[in-house]
Amino acid sequence: MSQKKFEIGGINIGSDQLFLISGPCVIEEEMVMMKTAEKLREVSDRLNIPVIYKSSFTKDNRSSLKYYDGPGLEAGIKMLAKVKEQFGFPILTDIHNPEQAAPAAEVCDVLQIPAYLCMQSSLLVAAAKTGRVVNIKHGQFLAPENMKHPLNKVLDSGNDQIILTERGYTMGYNDLIVDPRAFYHLNQLGYPVVFDITHSIRKYGIPSADAKGGAREFLPVLSRAGVAAGVDGIFVETHPEPEKALCDAASQLCVYDLEAFLKPILEIHAVVRQYRN
Repeated sequence: MSQKKFEIGGINIGSDQLFLISGPCVIEEEMVMMKTAEKLREVSDRLNIPVIYKSSFTKDNRSSLKYYDGPGLEAGIKMLAKVKEQFGFPILTDIHNPEQAAPAAEVCDVLQIPAYLCMQSSLLVAAAKTGRVVNIKHGQFLAPENMKHPLNKVLDSGNDQIILTERGYTMGYNDLIVDPRAFYHLNQLGYPVVFDITHSIRKYGIPSADAKGGAREFLPVLSRAGVAAGVDGIFVETHPEPEKALCDAASQLCVYDLEAFLKPILEIHAVVRQYRN
């Protein structure tokens, strides 16, 4: 099936070039944000992999009110604007209610719809009407082929710049299991597909600040399998010191390990690209 192609900040989405969505899970202090961006710029330039910088101004689905949930919309968008201005990355952040769409779109190039909210019509319509790219995460409660429903809500709102992101949808014991067939089904919908590797290794039901709240050792095998399956982009949250991260400390990748992590992935993608062509 022919696939939709479009541009995000100079990055050709849906082309033969793999792209990376990366950054801290949630917006933290400026030093963390800038250190991450600086290293991402270095890796992007050295490996020739385009980067979309991602961080959340609010994490509205934390498992406890005691956990850090971000600086909020106004302060968060200001921080993302600083990253964009200094490093030139296109920016992605997630929104949780329709009122956040327009102010987030003033800075962000991509508005992300969280997996739990992917069927919320008002949220999808608000994101679509900003004219920004809409990244819809695959809800844990939907068969992958049924992602056509939120996709069509965005299309019916006049926006055809859409990314579909897989993060696992079959529940195991505190796990979301990645079924490789999902990549096929999502690809058949005709829009670029991203593999969110970070959230596929989260241990659900375990506090995200807990060292057992993620299975980072599975990042390499899952990422390579997803790229071999033909995804267009990968989503890897990164942090200068993951063990000190204020959210998802057990599943973020150290940004200083990112280059070594990406090299075999890019080699696999080069082989896959030959078969595509």
